[in-house]
Amino acid sequence: MTRRDFVKTTAAAALLAGVPLGWRGTAYASDAPETPKVRIGIIALTDCSSIVMAHELGLFKKQGIESTISKEASWAVIRDRLTLGENQATHLLLGIPYAATMGLQGSPVKPMIIPMYLNRNGQAITLTKALLDKGVKTPQQLKPLALEAKAKGSPMTFAMTYPPGTHAMWTRYWLAAGGINPDRDVSLITIPPAQMVANMKVGKMDGYCVGEPWGARAIADGIGFTAITTQQIWKDHPEKVLGFTEEFATKNPKTVKAVMRAILEASQWNDKLENRPKMAEVVGQPQYVNAAKEVILGRMLGEYDYGDGRREKDKYYMTFFDRQTNFPMKSHGTWWLTQFRRWGMVKEPPDYKGLVDRVHRPDIYREAAKEMGIETPRGDSQKETFFDGGVFDPADPEKYVKSFAVHTMGA
Repeated sequence: MTRRDFVKTTAAAALLAGVPLGWRGTAYASDAPETPKVRIGIIALTDCSSIVMAHELGLFKKQGIESTISKEASWAVIRDRLTLGENQATHLLLGIPYAATMGLQGSPVKPMIIPMYLNRNGQAITLTKALLDKGVKTPQQLKPLALEAKAKGSPMTFAMTYPPGTHAMWTRYWLAAGGINPDRDVSLITIPPAQMVANMKVGKMDGYCVGEPWGARAIADGIGFTAITTQQIWKDHPEKVLGFTEEFATKNPKTVKAVMRAILEASQWNDKLENRPKMAEVVGQPQYVNAAKEVILGRMLGEYDYGDGRREKDKYYMTFFDRQTNFPMKSHGTWWLTQFRRWGMVKEPPDYKGLVDRVHRPDIYREAAKEMGIETPRGDSQKETFFDGGVFDPADPEKYVKSFAVHTMGA
């Protein structure tokens, strides 16, 4: 080696000594998010808390994400802003990515993915005090009143938040368990979550299903009671998810995982019950849920006042991390598709496996969880049991669909 070569080599070595690992020749393999500025949509519901707290606690910043939280007016707006790229990530109903990927219910075809869940449990079906006065607490007790109203030409009205969404499915499942066909015997309407209580006050509906705090708010305002919580329908059911378009996730895998890591850390913080008073205070602010801490906190601690004299401590309150809350179990996607089929949203059996493999992405979750030392389930699929004794086996979705006496297939 000549003296000149030696000087050049040692100078290069000295320069490289200060360069982080990841340098490969002339290219630097950065772990930084490809898109550091991320706008994240939310709806005014307490199940957006992990997103809000990741922002407020500086956890997005810690992951190299400059976050903006954007409160939207409805789930349709949430869908549209994600589809158009105005929001890069979003608080989302589990059914929306499937409807968007399939082009159902007015959704333009825009494939979306679910790499993690945000919460489980914590929704409720609220009925008016007038129904309580008539002794109605179950769908079986509701059925004769519903059929009488239908016969008179003024069917009872129930509100949910988005046709393929979770609240629609809980409402449909509950009514059908009592022999009420939600498409033929009653009127189902769509109302944004934060407007539920106001609409019940003016007599627009007989019942509604929505996330908290709008179930508790009806009781605080003395206008309704909780007939059933959704965790009583299906224990530890999936609820809101973190959604991305497939296109954005494919182009920005590091951004997706950075957002997930921040939300996972916030989820762990949220599930320490001593943090829930602070969480309720923060998410209750006008730019987020816009509800008093007192209205939010009770059910967040599992303290349920049903508004009909019942009070209890429910250990299946809303979770954000515990009991594998965040893991996107593929069988849940299969169940959703069975309900699309049951209620005539698709006319033929859908491609269960193909759609679920595309939308539900436990592979991405496992990568993010591994980086954080978080354990994940061994499998991606499991059987589920419901309050009416129904058992869902994901191995044979069509057999499950055809087991229901109440449906609108072929309608």
